[in-house]
Amino acid sequence: MQHKRLFLWSVTASLAGFLFGFDTIVISGAEQKIEEVWNLGSGMHGICMSAALWGTVLGALVGGMPAEKFGRRKTLIWIGVLYLLSAIGSGMAPDKYFFIISRFIGGIGVGIATIASPMYISEIAPAGLRGRLAGMFQFNIVFGILVAFLSNYLIGKYMDESIAWRWMLGIEALPALIYSLMCLMICESPRWLIVHGGKRQEGIRVFSEINPDMSEQELNSLADSVEESSEIETKPSLLGQKQQKAKFFTSKLKIPIMLAFLVAFFNQLSGINAILYFAPRIFEWTGLGESAALLKSVGIGITNLIFTYVGLYLIDKFGRRTLLYIGSFGYIASLGLCSWAFSVENYAIVPACIFAFIAAHAVGQGAVIWVLISEIFPNRFRSAGQSLGSFTHWFFAASLTLVFPKMAEALEPAAIFGFFCFMMILQLVWVKTMVPETKGVSLEEMQKKLGIQ
Repeated sequence: MQHKRLFLWSVTASLAGFLFGFDTIVISGAEQKIEEVWNLGSGMHGICMSAALWGTVLGALVGGMPAEKFGRRKTLIWIGVLYLLSAIGSGMAPDKYFFIISRFIGGIGVGIATIASPMYISEIAPAGLRGRLAGMFQFNIVFGILVAFLSNYLIGKYMDESIAWRWMLGIEALPALIYSLMCLMICESPRWLIVHGGKRQEGIRVFSEINPDMSEQELNSLADSVEESSEIETKPSLLGQKQQKAKFFTSKLKIPIMLAFLVAFFNQLSGINAILYFAPRIFEWTGLGESAALLKSVGIGITNLIFTYVGLYLIDKFGRRTLLYIGSFGYIASLGLCSWAFSVENYAIVPACIFAFIAAHAVGQGAVIWVLISEIFPNRFRSAGQSLGSFTHWFFAASLTLVFPKMAEALEPAAIFGFFCFMMILQLVWVKTMVPETKGVSLEEMQKKLGIQ
């Protein structure tokens, strides 16, 4: 790639996504053993399984503040520290309460990561490369998911059953440490330096490093456009940052606010996190043994990785809206067939339906969500907008994971998958009627396209 530093910094920031994927999914291999070791009822089991996700809700709620005040770079470094503490604590937990707290800490890191990492990448990337570079965050999420499934399978196969689940959770400490050290080598976001840090010349210097072909005049023009968009956004407010934050929920931002909320809402109402978290259990519903179910879960990770790569290849060619169309149709077909298969007890096709569902998610919602949210808000409100989208995503992820054990007790699998299918029909209607195309549009031009003046 021509912009070597841009690529290196984007990859480093996106590794927060690897830890995100690994941290949220690694528990799937240990969830039944945790239930057995601490003799958990369905309610406490749901709390243990969703503890990290409730941490992401808090992280998403507050994550915009450190990214805004201290910068994107420092925030990314501290994300790695939270992952490290969580991995060590979860693997060594003496009881369920210590385990819940440790998972909650890691969840805070995940929630902040979903704000800081895509936002950082979108702010350093040129418009023509933004989809693929920001999409690397999602690619690393699914790579982390694959590695977690594979790690669980290998640890479960070759280690003693009584301690295997601890190693499944604790092994994350190694990549967390590596990621934290790598973040020390990246630059600060040039847009943050100009808009929030008051360091125009330093911002221009960073722009010159990631855009080596730009002339001095072009760099100054770019900095001017960043400052101009910031002035437009803050014009109604003369009383400082607190009033600017209060102005976030206004009519002029109603379109990006609605888009961020709904893209995150529908992402989780597809059932993606419930299926990923409880994949071994779902495969066991079809009659597979425990070992075979774990191996099938590795297949989910491979499918997710392959089709996420396809989605990232297509996102700057076909656009975000087109990928959401493709994903919606894939969701409806795969979830509908899965519901039918469970209703008639044709279990043989369930794994194929699950893999098709994962492929549809990877090409559609999975590739688009974090890119779209990072694109649609103006510079001054981007961290608040990213926080809104991330909070919505994780609130519904945590809620579904919390209630899924009870859903599995109260409802037939056919009804569960049928509900998710119906929600994806609603998503298709939303994409058709509300979602704009953001492909190839600069962040400063985006606010004009969405009617933000």
